[in-house]
Amino acid sequence: MNLSSQAVDDAIVIHVHEKRIDAAIAIQFKDRVRELTNDPSERVILDMSQVEFVDSSGLGAIVSAMKFLAPDRRLELAGLTANVGKVFRLTRMDSVFPIHAKPPFQETGNAN
Repeated sequence: MNLSSQAVDDAIVIHVHEKRIDAAIAIQFKDRVRELTNDPSERVILDMSQVEFVDSSGLGAIVSAMKFLAPDRRLELAGLTANVGKVFRLTRMDSVFPIHAKPPFQETGNAN
C-alpha cells in the first residue's frame, strides 16, 4: 500500500500512489490511512489524482476512513479521475464528501 502524507497548515494531505483501491488492498488502505492520521489535524485531504479505479470495497474503505476521523475531523477528497468521480456521483457519495477538483497542495520530498 503506497501512501504518503504531508502536513500543511491545518491539514494532513494523504497522497495515494496506487492505480486501484479495490478488494485486494482495501484493508491495507484503511490501516495505512489510520497510521498517517495519528497526528491531530482538523482536515484530512485524500489526494486521489493517481487512482483510476475504485470498487465497492475501496469505496467502503474510504467511508471507513471518514468514520474513523469523525466527528472531530473531516475527510476531503481531491483530484478524482473521471472514472472515480463517476463512482462517487453514481453512489451519491459526492454529497457525503467535500470534493476538490485538484489536490490543494503539491507533494514535497517530506513523505511518510
